[in-house]
Amino acid sequence: MKVLMIGNDHNYIGFLGKKLKESDMFTQECQSLEDAALILDSTMFDAVICCLPLLNKSCPLQIVAQLQQSAGGAAIIVISDHIQLHTAMELMREGLYSCFNRPFPLEQLTQTLLQVKDQQDTVQPEPIKEKREKDRIVLTQHSYVKGLSAVAQQMYHQIDLVGPTSFSVIVYGETGTGKESVAREVARSQGEAAPYIAVDCGCLSKELALSELFGHEKGSFTGAVARKTGAFELAHNGTLFLDEIGNLDYEVQGFLLRAIQERKIHRLGGTEDIPVHTRIIVASNEHLSAAVKNGKFREDLYHRLNEFEIVVPALRNRQEDLPLFIEQFLADTNVELDKHVQAPEAPALEALLHYHWPGNIRELKNIIRRACLLCPDHTAINLNCLPDEIVHYEDEPWEEQSAAISSLKYKKPRDITLKEIEEALRISNYNKSKAANYLGIDRKTLYNRLKTEKI
Repeated sequence: MKVLMIGNDHNYIGFLGKKLKESDMFTQECQSLEDAALILDSTMFDAVICCLPLLNKSCPLQIVAQLQQSAGGAAIIVISDHIQLHTAMELMREGLYSCFNRPFPLEQLTQTLLQVKDQQDTVQPEPIKEKREKDRIVLTQHSYVKGLSAVAQQMYHQIDLVGPTSFSVIVYGETGTGKESVAREVARSQGEAAPYIAVDCGCLSKELALSELFGHEKGSFTGAVARKTGAFELAHNGTLFLDEIGNLDYEVQGFLLRAIQERKIHRLGGTEDIPVHTRIIVASNEHLSAAVKNGKFREDLYHRLNEFEIVVPALRNRQEDLPLFIEQFLADTNVELDKHVQAPEAPALEALLHYHWPGNIRELKNIIRRACLLCPDHTAINLNCLPDEIVHYEDEPWEEQSAAISSLKYKKPRDITLKEIEEALRISNYNKSKAANYLGIDRKTLYNRLKTEKI
């Protein structure tokens, strides 16, 4: 088994390497993510162990994402002095294989690595091991559920339209709607080999943002013990995704604008111009034009980025897609927990459909994962597995209702006009169950009318 270890604590890395070699494992050491990327570019490993202390100072998600770009499907394991439980859970959801807080029994790490090897041998039988590199890439692709709702289909059309171009794209959507998944789908049109680098601007201070985006030279500031390659360089000839772009420091926005316009950067503390050809996709949960008016976002940068917009619909506006997401999240969690929990029972499914999902797809994923954990194996998810806020959710009373639908319940379904259907959808915030209730028809009849009218 081949293991790459990343860390600048030579004593600790040397100790780990010695112990792993005693278990007949081949190990190689390096000091930085940049060195690791170069090694992984030419050599395949079964596992990558990251012991860098900067995991405690930067956004761990960025570091794991950077490793995933170059690890070729190798299992990524993080060893840290202190990582919070919620951070570890988030890292695991994003693809981290395991996480250890020092000190810990070394036998646990050895057992974890042996488990990685067993799983890889199971997935890749001996006759097809020569295809290992390709298989790893397939196994680490992000699953993307395509919905059937009209608003989802409109979004996919926009993705297909702008994907093959070099346009900069702004992705709008509420928290948890899956803006980065949309960004990945747009970037995928450039080819699977093109790099994709994601940076969460929401957790970057001004100083850290400059380093993360453009890199730095050794000695450029206190703590810069080695040269760092920035996100722009890593995304050269590929895509750079900037999440929560509205939180980026105003001064840093100026540096970003200059990099996009001139297609070249220089690292902090450096003087050399570095050409970069990078497509920019950004995401925000508020419209950037409003941030421009409030003086929080540069107008020139906004116009440079705003070549194309994609709006990711809220989950409550694509209710017919909800069973598809439930199916996918349940399947993923069953694999993770080695269980065989079945799809929700009718009352549980009705409660899930009735809920308004303020946290959108992310909230749904967490709810299904928790329900799968609570539910006994080989049984269906029931109401007892769902939180009280879903089981006992009550619709908020509507303060206003349109006069156009006040007498709709006295009409026959075939007499309801297209305008009245659209009005019912609007005031129900496109909740089709509520719209059908307003119209005095059942949900199936409403779907048939929507299909006939092609709404």
